[in-house]
Amino acid sequence: MKGKGDKYGSHRVIEPKGVLPQAAWKIDNDMEIYSNEILCDVITLNVDSASFTQIKEQANQDEKKIGEIILDTVEKRGKQHNPVTGSGGMFIGKVKEIGKDLEGKIDLKVGDKIASLVSLSTTPLKINKILKVKKDKEQVDIEGTAILFESGIWAKIPENIPETVALAALDVAGAAPQVARLVKPGDTVFIIGATGKSGVLCAYEAKKRAGVNGKVIGLGHSPHKVERLKKLGYCDEVICVDATNPLAVLEAFTKASNGKLADVTINTVNIPNTEMASILTTRDDGVIYFFSMATSFTKAALGAEGVGKDVVMLIGNGYTKGHAAFTLHMFEESKELYELFKELYS
Repeated sequence: MKGKGDKYGSHRVIEPKGVLPQAAWKIDNDMEIYSNEILCDVITLNVDSASFTQIKEQANQDEKKIGEIILDTVEKRGKQHNPVTGSGGMFIGKVKEIGKDLEGKIDLKVGDKIASLVSLSTTPLKINKILKVKKDKEQVDIEGTAILFESGIWAKIPENIPETVALAALDVAGAAPQVARLVKPGDTVFIIGATGKSGVLCAYEAKKRAGVNGKVIGLGHSPHKVERLKKLGYCDEVICVDATNPLAVLEAFTKASNGKLADVTINTVNIPNTEMASILTTRDDGVIYFFSMATSFTKAALGAEGVGKDVVMLIGNGYTKGHAAFTLHMFEESKELYELFKELYS
């Protein structure tokens, strides 16, 4: 065991010097821990949706090639940090070793099964072997190890929830708690990407918060997923349209909302060029919450200016205080939501 490192992990940065691990191009993934680090045996990587979508396209949907791309990234960078999307994901693993400076200070022991709640783009990772690529679940089973810094956040995996289901939910745990903060009774809420895992969670929470006098409108691109969302009943209206076509989205949305623009728009899509669809459908002084790693700050800022829209735009933060417990509690509230996640991710 090495001496004490920086709580934020800057001691692991190889290049460029002077930045924190997330911003670094390459970090040190030597698995001998510092005294304030946690070493984990990794079971499954849950790759960020925007990143996995890009990797699938690069690999022409070939699962072997997907694994090779991930291995190459980790070998070059010391972490799963997609060089195209800039995003990572998270992992499930078992605690293998706890640094002596953290012993007794954290509610964790060797052998505990946890989900990391900090991005893989920050996390020192070493992959010994790809065991299975789960293309439809955006998950990869591996043999490998990872390190959490002193500042890193994590959650113990509940025994009553399948680990891959918990991992899928915790990967987007920051979304629904923010919806709970933003949506007020009577609001018109637009969820772009409502058929995805974060979108469904947001739709459920938005419906609960907007109440009977509010209206939740969801957008999806896949007819099959749109029909599934309609059956869940979390959205008052569901539209099926290409989110990268802002004028088509505006037309479909205003038809569904009877001409009213959204008070709150939640964007959870995993593809680029959906910023303007969010901006055009939101009223002046309304709020847009971009919970998507495919969002371009430049396109959003200059796009809003270009069409004369005075909207509040928030960047999604994957961390919200209590977000893990909040999201997992949603499964206790809604049997339908839990059954959907079990169907998709167990």
